Amino acid sequence: MEAVTGYESYALPIATALVGLWLLVTVGRYVRADKGTRVSMRQAVRVRWGWVRLARMAGLTVTDKTPSLLAQITAQKDSPPPTPRVLTPKIKVRPDQFGVIVRARTLPQVGLEEYQKSARFLADAWRCTRVSVLPDGPGRVVIRGVRSDPLTTPTRHRPTGRPPADLTRWELGVDEYAAKVCVSLANVPGVTVAGVPGAGKTSGVNKFVCDFAPSAAVQFAGADGKVSQASEGDYADLVKRMFAFCGDDLDEANALFKRLVELRRRRSATIRDVLGVKNMWHVGPSPEWPLTVLIIDEAHTYFREYKGSDPTTKRLAALTAENARLVEDLVKKGRSVGILVILISQKTTGDAIPTFIRDVCPIGLSFAQKTAEAAVAALGEDIRNWPDASPVTLQDPAYVGVAVMAMQGRPGYTRIRTPYVSDADAARVAEDTSHLTADPDLRLDALLHSTSGTATPAPSLTK
Repeated sequence: MEAVTGYESYALPIATALVGLWLLVTVGRYVRADKGTRVSMRQAVRVRWGWVRLARMAGLTVTDKTPSLLAQITAQKDSPPPTPRVLTPKIKVRPDQFGVIVRARTLPQVGLEEYQKSARFLADAWRCTRVSVLPDGPGRVVIRGVRSDPLTTPTRHRPTGRPPADLTRWELGVDEYAAKVCVSLANVPGVTVAGVPGAGKTSGVNKFVCDFAPSAAVQFAGADGKVSQASEGDYADLVKRMFAFCGDDLDEANALFKRLVELRRRRSATIRDVLGVKNMWHVGPSPEWPLTVLIIDEAHTYFREYKGSDPTTKRLAALTAENARLVEDLVKKGRSVGILVILISQKTTGDAIPTFIRDVCPIGLSFAQKTAEAAVAALGEDIRNWPDASPVTLQDPAYVGVAVMAMQGRPGYTRIRTPYVSDADAARVAEDTSHLTADPDLRLDALLHSTSGTATPAPSLTK
């Protein structure tokens, strides 16, 4: 006891020092934070201090009539029964630029459904634009409250120039609750991107190229139907990172598509012998067997149906029909050998992108659209059942860069704010990574030579 008493004189200074250190760290974080995060930090304090009262008013508490163990031990024989306890879920609050993230415990009769029913009350009390409640593991929920709308807050992405840690992960942006949205590219043969001019399609694709360009295990080819040569248009800065590129010339596009179908056939014929698997995604892309991405912008240019009886029109009609057949081959058969096709068009209706190509692309993005028919073509008939998420509602200039897509594991459709990538950043990344550009055909030749000493000839494209 004397030893304990001897330490009492140190207790107050130690406690004071710890409190001072905590205040110093908190003030430092507050000073370094941006303006939005500072507001959220003050909001987080209000959420913590007012939680017990708010939980009782919102019906998120439960009354426990069973006395605690201590009350049972200390209770006298003739004493009145103890007052029932009101249990309040414990919470942890974390602020960020857009609002607060609250992780809460569940209680008997206060589960996920009760939290979701109270979401609108929580939004009003916390002064949030919207609040979502999702499960966070057994006995836990995560409550996301956004004070400012992430969809109308423009964001900018500056590429790091470093190879991505996971080549199957495509980071699109943030949803309406400022949560990161990512999709898996593994076993994905095709992606469609739709939207009116100036809605953000090209910037979204630029981010994709800039993020994956630093990896030698990814190679790009491009076809831009709104330019005549590589020095024009939106991809002029990225051409250095592409092993092949063509403009609106149908003959050049046809030659590019044939070249990639030939690569697909060679890969299909040799994948077991070279990689030891039937599906490239079982081992992942590599510099020797790179993920080959074909970007087709203004895709309707290459698939348009020409009608007429004169020789020129007939020739163009034959070219576009063959282009559709070749791209169909890549989308339907290129998945397992590591070929991904990204098709971009203002409208992905059947006259722009043939349905036998569009409907086998598992990922569909739609930026702003003017008509419900265009939204249905891009996202499917079910978008009619979710009018609040329709891309038709994104025509306001504040929504430039916002896309809609169906996410696996989520009901309905998700609205995503894609970040803007400047032309200067795109040019910088393409210049810095241009030395990584390589023809996948030549890489395959080298790989076959190293494994068997001979290169397998390409199957003929003509029957």
